[in-house]
Amino acid sequence: MAKIKKKLTAAQKRVRKKAKAERQKKYMWVFINGKQVRIKRPPTISGMDVDEYIQNNADPVWLHQNKMWEYIRTEEDEEFYQNSNCCKHQC
Repeated sequence: MAKIKKKLTAAQKRVRKKAKAERQKKYMWVFINGKQVRIKRPPTISGMDVDEYIQNNADPVWLHQNKMWEYIRTEEDEEFYQNSNCCKHQC
């Protein structure tokens, strides 16, 4: 004889829904070698990738102190971005 499934109470449904929302914030699904796997999401700050946030908001002194010289923008870079129409960021 088949086992009868009991319906969840409203409180149980809320707990399951909240847990699902937390899992979706924490993990994402990707395909690796043809299989779907769950991996942790990369860290973000205000919805932006951490590297992108640092590039947009850090000052040159902080970048130099943390050995992130590749992100320091020079005057030549600024001139290139202002003169070219192909860049995506706002000048």
